[in-house]
Amino acid sequence: MGRIGGGLVAGALLAFATAAGPAQAASCQPQPFAPWLQGVRQEAAAKGISQGTIAAALDGITFDPAVVSRDRGQSVFSQTFLEFAGRMVARYRLQKAASLMKANARIFARIEQQYGVPAPVIAAFWGLETDFGAVMGNLPTLRSLATLAYDCRRPQMFRAELLDALEIIERGDLTAAEMVGPWAGELGQFQFQPSYYVKYAVDFDGDGRRDLIRSTPDALASAGNFLASLGWQRGQPWLQEVRVPAEMRWEEADLAIEHPRSQWAAWGVKAAGGALPADAMPASLLLPMGRNGPAFLAYPNFRVYLKWNQSLIYATTAAYFATRLSGAPAVSRGNGPVAPMDYREIKALQQLLVKGGYEVGEVDGKLGAVTRDGVKKAQLKFGLPADSYPTPELVERLRSGR
Repeated sequence: MGRIGGGLVAGALLAFATAAGPAQAASCQPQPFAPWLQGVRQEAAAKGISQGTIAAALDGITFDPAVVSRDRGQSVFSQTFLEFAGRMVARYRLQKAASLMKANARIFARIEQQYGVPAPVIAAFWGLETDFGAVMGNLPTLRSLATLAYDCRRPQMFRAELLDALEIIERGDLTAAEMVGPWAGELGQFQFQPSYYVKYAVDFDGDGRRDLIRSTPDALASAGNFLASLGWQRGQPWLQEVRVPAEMRWEEADLAIEHPRSQWAAWGVKAAGGALPADAMPASLLLPMGRNGPAFLAYPNFRVYLKWNQSLIYATTAAYFATRLSGAPAVSRGNGPVAPMDYREIKALQQLLVKGGYEVGEVDGKLGAVTRDGVKKAQLKFGLPADSYPTPELVERLRSGR
C-alpha cells in the first residue's frame, strides 16, 4: 500500500478489515461492469460533471480483480504501541521531519496562524502517511475506485468516492492521469480520500490548483485545514508522557474519563520530567499497553488523532511522534514486562469475553475500544487491576469463570 502507517482511509475501512482470503467480486453483481459503469457516467453527468471530464476519467477503465484481492486480504493490525512506535518514529524519520520543518518554516508558520495547528503535529502525520511524500502509491486511482465501487462489499461508499474523484478533475485540481495512489483510492502526501480532498484541500501556493500530490504547501495546509475541522484547539497540548505510581486507581485510566491535572497529581501521577502542574487542565490517563507499559496524559486534542484514525496504536504513535518533534525525549518502556497478544490470542480472548457476557464489538482479533472496555469490566469482576489491557491471568480467570 502507499500508506506508511495506514491513516485516513484506514479509519473508514476499520470496521471492514478481514483476514479472509481473496474472493471474486463479479459473482455478486447483478450486471456486468460495462453497463454498471455507464450508470456511473449518467450519475456524474446529472451532478454537473462535464462530458469531457467523464470521458477523460472513465474511458477505458476496467475492473481490477487484484484490487479486490487486496481489499479482501487486509492484514490485521496487532503490533503493540512500543513495536509500532519503535518502527515508525525511527531516528531517520525524526531527523527528516526536523529538516523539513526547518525548510518549510514559513509555510508552517502561515498554517498555524490560519488553522491553529502547529508544525510538529502536521509533520508527524506527513511522516506516518507517506514518509513525507516519498511513498504515495503507484496504482491508477480511478480504476481502483471504480473496482471497489462495483464490488458488492462497500459499493455506496466507493461510488461516492469515485464521483468525488471526478469532481477533483472537473475543478482542475488534478488530471485523471495524475491520480495515482494506493489500492484503496487515497490521494496525495496525506492520503486523503477523494471526499476529504473535495472538502478540505486548499490552494496554499496560489497557483489556482489544489494539488496535494506535488505541491507541498497545498498538502501541508490541507492537513492543517482538515485537523482544524476535526476540532483541533489552538495552543493546547495533545499528549504528555507521565509516570504512574505502583498503586493506582487503574479503572480511572480510560479515554472516556477525564480529570483535572490536579486530581492526577493528587493520585501520584508525575510528568516524565518532573512534577505535574496541579491545575484544572482536563486529561485522561492513557495506558496503551496497560499499567506496566508507557503512560500518557491525553488531552482533548488527542481526540482529533482518533478521528484521523480509529486505531489507538496509530493515533498514540502519531501523537507521540509530534511530541518528539516538539522536543520531548524518547518514551519509557514502562514499569515492567508486558505480555503482548497476537491476533489469534486476542480473538480467543474476545470469544471468552463474549461467552462471559461482555461486549467486544466484532470478534476480529483487534484490541479496539469496545474490547478494551470489555476487558476492563472483566478485570473489575475478578478483582484484577482494571487497566483495560488483557493479561494471561485474566484469560485464565475467564476460562475458569472465577
